[in-house]
Amino acid sequence: MKAIDQWFHEYGESHRNPVNKLTHWICVPLITFSVLGMLWAIHPWVAMLVVGASLLFYAMLSWQIAAAMLVVSLVMLLILSMMTYVFWPSVAIFVLAWIGQFIGHHIEGKKPSFFKDVQFLLIGPAWLLGFIFRLFGIRY
Repeated sequence: MKAIDQWFHEYGESHRNPVNKLTHWICVPLITFSVLGMLWAIHPWVAMLVVGASLLFYAMLSWQIAAAMLVVSLVMLLILSMMTYVFWPSVAIFVLAWIGQFIGHHIEGKKPSFFKDVQFLLIGPAWLLGFIFRLFGIRY
């Protein structure tokens, strides 16, 4: 398995344009939330199982990133648990956020990383956290 810095470097190669980076700061958390929302609509345990599996992937890369993703995921699941309607708002958020992602990549002039490797769908949220970690001098 690649080291987390290798993942971040490869992911970063197609995320250099400031507009594309901005769309990722907005859209990646929204996509993560909306996917969890659609899974939550199937059944809360489905969403929690997917979070658990994702955390295993993150833990193999960095326990610090995994811990941060746990906190982010728990906040998202808490919000979902308080919502009356989950599925259709999640679908709408998902579609709009992906439109934003593709606009950002069009401006960047590069295809989204997940076309190269589907695991990049999990790297996106971790890449954002990695930036926050570096900003505050926290090792991951």
